[in-house]
Amino acid sequence: MGEFKINQASLDDLDVLALMNKQLIEDEQHDNPMDVEALKIRMKEFLLGEYRAYLFKQEEVIKGYALVNYVRKPAYLRQFFLCRDSRGSGLGKACFQLLLKELKVEQLDVEVMYWNETGYKFWKSLGFEERSVYLRLEN
Repeated sequence: MGEFKINQASLDDLDVLALMNKQLIEDEQHDNPMDVEALKIRMKEFLLGEYRAYLFKQEEVIKGYALVNYVRKPAYLRQFFLCRDSRGSGLGKACFQLLLKELKVEQLDVEVMYWNETGYKFWKSLGFEERSVYLRLEN
C-alpha cells in the first residue's frame, strides 16, 4: 500500500482543501451552492477559528482530508473526504484510525445527510451510533 500518513493542513493548503470540499458537497448531494472560491474563503475562516484540517497522504499523494472542530466537546468532525479514486479499498477506515490517533479524543460527533446511505453505513461500520435526528422545515 505504500507509506501512509496524516499531516495537519495549513493556509497554504486552501486550494486543495476547497477543491476536495466541493467534491464532498457533490458526493453528498448537499444543497450548498458555494463555488470553489467561496469554499476557499470559508475554509480559511474555519482554519483561523476553532477548526483544524488534516490531509491524508500516501507516498506524498493527497488521498483525502478531515476538518475537525477541536474546541467543541465532544470534538466535531465537520468534513471527512476520501478522493474518489481511493474509495472501496479500506483506505477510508485507515484514514479515520489515523485521525483518531492524531486527535486523542474519547468522543467524536459526526453528521450524515439523511439520504447519504453510503456515508451512514461507513460511519456505522466504525462504531458510531445515532444520537439525534436533525430536521428542517422549508417553506
